[in-house]
Amino acid sequence: MPIFTDYHLHTCYSGDSQTPMEEMIEKGISQGMDTLCFTEHMDMDFPYATEEEKGRFELDMEAYRQGFARCREKYGDRIQLNFGVELGIQPHIADKLEQYTKQYDFDFVIASSHLCNGKDPYYPEFYDGRSEEEAYREYFQSILDNLKTFHDFDVYGHLDYVVRYGPMKDKGYSYDKYKDILDKILHYLVENGKGIEINTGSVPHGLRELNPCTDIIRRFHELGGEVITVGSDAHAPGRIAEGFGRAEEILKSCGYKYYTVFSRRRPEYIKL
Repeated sequence: MPIFTDYHLHTCYSGDSQTPMEEMIEKGISQGMDTLCFTEHMDMDFPYATEEEKGRFELDMEAYRQGFARCREKYGDRIQLNFGVELGIQPHIADKLEQYTKQYDFDFVIASSHLCNGKDPYYPEFYDGRSEEEAYREYFQSILDNLKTFHDFDVYGHLDYVVRYGPMKDKGYSYDKYKDILDKILHYLVENGKGIEINTGSVPHGLRELNPCTDIIRRFHELGGEVITVGSDAHAPGRIAEGFGRAEEILKSCGYKYYTVFSRRRPEYIKL
C-alpha cells in the first residue's frame, strides 16, 4: 500500500522554514495524507556563524504547542496530526535533552546529528585539510558517541546526513566503505529497541540515494531492526511525501513488510 504518513516535517516554528503550519496541513490534506507528524528543530548549544543567527535553531516550545493545538482543533476531523520534535544531539548536552523530552507530551522524537564534535558539516570548512573519508568517519563516530550518552528518542534521523554536504556528496560513498563503524551504530540501535528513518530529503540535494542509503536500510533489517519511519524532511508544502514511492520500493526490496508510525511515543506497524 502507498505510504500516507509523513513523520518528518518542519514549519515556521523551525529556524530554517518560513511555512505556516496551516499551509503544510492543507497541502497534506489535498494529497490524501492520513497523518502528518511535525518534528520541529531543537538544537541546543548550536555554534552559530554570526550573531544575527544566534538562537535560530532553539525551538519556541510554547508558540509551537499553541500553534499545533489550534491546528489540531481546526483540522483534526480531516487528518491525524502528531506532535513531535527533532533534537540535535551532542554528548555534552545529553542530560539537558533527557530533561527536555520529559517536559512535553511528544508523540515522536527524532534524534539527529546536525553537528559533529561542535562543527557543522553543512559548511565546506568541515572538510578542509583532510579527505572526505576522514570527515565522514568522524561524523559516524560522533553518532556512536551520541548514542552512548542520550537514549530518550524513537528513531535516529538521516543516519548518513553528512553525505548531503560532502565535496562529492554520495558519489564515492557506500555502506561497504564504512561498514565497520556503521554496523556498530546499527547493532546499538537494534539492541536498544531504537529505530531509524528513511529520509527522502536527499532528493532536492541531488543525491543518488535516500538517507540512509539502501544498503544501510537492508542491513538494519538483517540485524533484526523493525522500527523504521518514513519522512520527507519537508520545510515547504511542495515537498511533503516527496519520494515516498521510492521509499516504499526500497522497504519492500530490503525485506520489510511494515513501516512504523508513532503516537504518544508508542510504535504502530503499518503493512506495506
